[in-house]
Amino acid sequence: MGRVIRGLAGNGSFRVLAADTTDVVEEARRRHNLSPTATAALGRALTGAALLAFLLSKTPKERVTLKIEGEGPLGHLVAEAGVDGKIRGYVGHPEADLPPTEAGKLDVSGLIGKGELRVMRSLPSGEIYDSSVPLVSGEIAEDLAQYLWKSEQIPSAVLLGVRVSPEGPVEAAGGMVVQVLPGASEEAIQKLEENLKNISGFSELLKEKGLEGAVEEVLKGLGFEATSLKELGLEEGIPVRFACRCDREKARDSLKFFSPQELEEMAEEGGAEVVCRWCGEVYRFSPEEVRELITNDAPEGLQG
Repeated sequence: MGRVIRGLAGNGSFRVLAADTTDVVEEARRRHNLSPTATAALGRALTGAALLAFLLSKTPKERVTLKIEGEGPLGHLVAEAGVDGKIRGYVGHPEADLPPTEAGKLDVSGLIGKGELRVMRSLPSGEIYDSSVPLVSGEIAEDLAQYLWKSEQIPSAVLLGVRVSPEGPVEAAGGMVVQVLPGASEEAIQKLEENLKNISGFSELLKEKGLEGAVEEVLKGLGFEATSLKELGLEEGIPVRFACRCDREKARDSLKFFSPQELEEMAEEGGAEVVCRWCGEVYRFSPEEVRELITNDAPEGLQG
């Protein structure tokens, strides 16, 4: 199971959030049957959503959703997370893939293409804060850094990475956000910039050194001191996992949008199948269960 840690570095110059989402991204890959490059794209977005949830949420019940509408073969991409550690997401075309770049990296930017990043914060009251920025590169990390600067006025370094094995499974996935706080020293900022230049990929660091080790490498010479998540009612190092809010009852309710004639056709063809777009879970309903919807929803006096 993945986890998120939070802290300060550089004698209070930086706020730091980091996440290991390897198990989360592997579960998404398996559930949606994602191609290697689609795995990397959705994995970065899932990790980014988790980091933003812990970064922006003021209460434990808030949720953050990232939506990317790109012109590339992947189509749209959606990722949602909350400080309860539950993360879910999906893409428009899970089978879409591209050859690696000349540098041998998965071509996430090419798969997404030009487009827009939207970030939505859902509050317990039902209110939604929605803002968007054009995609800078389609690599997602740079796009989130641009969002944090444009929308939140927070200078941030964002690292996101997904390492997929040749056989398919995810070997490492995670990310990190380092935000410059007011009063940060120039010396600390320069040291961070030097460190970032020497980082080739966060997933490689994560696989080699683990989460704390990867954070220490990025913040080499700056120190890292974990801070509490108690204001959100959470313990440090909260676990994160791929989890959906769908269930059989919600799937059944979705069939109520079909007309009685359409429901009868489904029943005659052997029943109905509802697939959750968020997690790929399949809910099957027998002909008898489908016909019950027709009977239960019919106006009084018309029930047969």
